[in-house]
Amino acid sequence: MTFRRRIVLLSAAAVAAAIALGAVLTYVLVRQELRDNLDAELFQTEPEITMVGKGMQDVRIQVRPGAFGGASGVAQATLGDGQTIPPDAADALPVNEDVRKVAAGQIGTFLRDETLEGHHVRVLTRREPDGSALQIARPLAEVDNTLGRLRIILFLVTLGGFGLAAALGLGVSRIATRPLSRLTATAGRITETGELHHRLPTNDADDEPGRLAASFNAMLAALESSRDQQRQLVADASHELRTPLTAIRANIELLERATELPDAERAAVLASARHQLEDLTVLVGDLVDLARPGGERLTEPAEDLRLDELVGAAVERARRHAPNTPFEVDGVATVVRARRPALARAVGNLLDNAVKWSPPDAPIEVTVREGEVTVRDHGPGIAQDDLPHVFDRFYRAPSARGLPGSGLGLAIVKRVADDHHGTVRAERAEGGGTLLRFTLPA
Repeated sequence: MTFRRRIVLLSAAAVAAAIALGAVLTYVLVRQELRDNLDAELFQTEPEITMVGKGMQDVRIQVRPGAFGGASGVAQATLGDGQTIPPDAADALPVNEDVRKVAAGQIGTFLRDETLEGHHVRVLTRREPDGSALQIARPLAEVDNTLGRLRIILFLVTLGGFGLAAALGLGVSRIATRPLSRLTATAGRITETGELHHRLPTNDADDEPGRLAASFNAMLAALESSRDQQRQLVADASHELRTPLTAIRANIELLERATELPDAERAAVLASARHQLEDLTVLVGDLVDLARPGGERLTEPAEDLRLDELVGAAVERARRHAPNTPFEVDGVATVVRARRPALARAVGNLLDNAVKWSPPDAPIEVTVREGEVTVRDHGPGIAQDDLPHVFDRFYRAPSARGLPGSGLGLAIVKRVADDHHGTVRAERAEGGGTLLRFTLPA
């Protein structure tokens, strides 16, 4: 069963149940009101006793016309000795044991329904001061006729209510499932075309359909951004891989053609090819690392480690690779919870970036304070327009395009900071140069 049909059935059933309950309550209340009015008239009825002869057998009881309308009813008295004074009519009322008990004073007044000669009547039995039991009967024909007409009306109203409930349920289902229909249609278009730019129309209403449309649009935006980033990564990787591959190919072709190349030149060509292969290996490793989903990147266990000691070890490695660059380290003991290999990679990339931009013999200042590592160089600094993009993958400022590197180092730093719920930002340092701040929760 579809979701729309379930809504139709549930809403129709709810409305129909409400209408049926209202009809039943209406009938019960009207019936009770009519019978209460009739009972009140019975209690107020005072019959007349008339003599049509000289003996007790010639006594007759007659009910005066009352406000009930129509036939005024009949009355009958039962004496204490069991003798009955019949009504002034052809039909006598039945006398049972309860009537005799009323005459004897054993039980009190009571009401009951009787059928006399096919007529439905209401009978009141009460004890009179002279010790007799007086029975007064009033016809229920008018009450029964009114209730019969009411039953027909309520039945028709209930049937109409059922139809109205079904129509309302259908309308409610169409309105309620309209966002789902648009969602299904949009998903179908995306499946057929593979285009993620489609969006659901949203409104300002803070309801479930509005939140569903907003969430679906947010999901589409995230998927579209992820796909665009993937395409950009492939395009940028292809461009970056082309340079070392071309250089390696040129060196190999040179070795093939120049069979009698001097040993020194051959060694230089092989060294150049070796360096290009090393750069290619690093580039491929960076690409694989950046392309991994977050869950696959976080395989190393996190541990409590001394950030100042890790930075000190990274500075020692940087000194070995750049012996002509002085490093000034100012660190205090600070403990962070992080993954050691990833954090060492990020700090190493920060230092490599500073070495690349730092002038010869200009110091690189490294500071460690309360979970924050700052690295400052004294190079030309980053242009204001380039600051928002320095952590993008493969982004290289115009001034950096002639320098070695792939543009992935700071992107890896940004990824490590995000994985550890930290931050990294670049600033223009006072007096020139660049200041990079890498912060983790201490």
